[in-house]
Amino acid sequence: MGLTMSECTTSPKLTAARDGRVLNITLTNPERLNAIDYATMAGLGDVFTEAAGDPSVRAIVITGEGKAFCTGADLSATAGEVTPEEVMDCAARLVTAIAETPVPVIARVNGPAAGVGVGIALAADLVYAAERAYFLLSFTNIGLMPDGGTTALIAAAAGRALANEMALLGERLPATAARDAGLINAVLADAELDTKVREATEKLSHGPRRALELTKQALNATNLASLGAALAREKAGQVELLSSPDFIEGATAMLQKRKAVFAE
Repeated sequence: MGLTMSECTTSPKLTAARDGRVLNITLTNPERLNAIDYATMAGLGDVFTEAAGDPSVRAIVITGEGKAFCTGADLSATAGEVTPEEVMDCAARLVTAIAETPVPVIARVNGPAAGVGVGIALAADLVYAAERAYFLLSFTNIGLMPDGGTTALIAAAAGRALANEMALLGERLPATAARDAGLINAVLADAELDTKVREATEKLSHGPRRALELTKQALNATNLASLGAALAREKAGQVELLSSPDFIEGATAMLQKRKAVFAE
């Protein structure tokens, strides 16, 4: 995207703006509940990659415009233009960039997070959610498997039991339940959410940059050591499933607003 971190940068579905030492990133596709297409996913990865090399950026906040954080990949926007392999590689690059960015990243989950949106949120170092937010991995409902690193990120934060429940059953996890399970840091009312994010970014952005970087690296080396392998497994599985009869049935059923009937 050729971003200059000292300036406000916008694209049709993404805004990145500096506020002193803090980089505020907003997904701006509210009509689609901030579903993220391939171009925006790539651009978001570029933003994090460039921020990682800018010593004047000391903290990053990512959120969504309107009522949602990010409701997953908007594959319809680029259908036929990119391959499933390219989409999966793009998602893996983004999640990895968030996790490996040397400065702390805060996810301000202002509403629903689904699909790769869950991966984007949980790849952040601190996750604060609005009361109306929820987390959803609905992949198996349409014949797919979770991606965006979620097969590793959820287990790392909250353990195998919750990861299995979210991934296999494909049901909504309310923000309060996510907090109680240790998946996220806090659930707050809207006004309190902004205050909490502001307080955290103020402290982090004026903290010792190198000490925070090394602390983040040490924590991730312990807690996210399996992220790369999980992304590779997700890619292999998802590429297979995207051409399967079960996915065709699942996607068709979703469009027709009926229950999917998968193969015996």
